[in-house]
Amino acid sequence: MKRRRVVFAPEARIDLLNIYDWIAEAANPAVAVGYIERLENWCMSFDIASERGRAREDIRPGLRVVGFERRLTVAFTVSENEIIILRLFQGGRDWENESL
Repeated sequence: MKRRRVVFAPEARIDLLNIYDWIAEAANPAVAVGYIERLENWCMSFDIASERGRAREDIRPGLRVVGFERRLTVAFTVSENEIIILRLFQGGRDWENESL
């Protein structure tokens, strides 16, 4: 299997911060850190077997989406050498109409 570099787009980094803030307020900072660490580690595992999830060419060429712990939708693209995590959408968000 080919190994690819995983990169978070600036919008995905903002999404991570917003998710952290939401969880820290709803629960506490320790829970938020744990969740963000799990999410980041899981995204970094896309370096191998990268073409997972569902292709959504109808929204954007090369777009793939996959769920994380039934609460988040991860939107990403796969190229020859890298995975770009484009956005991280919390459950219930109409991600199909967001800019990707």
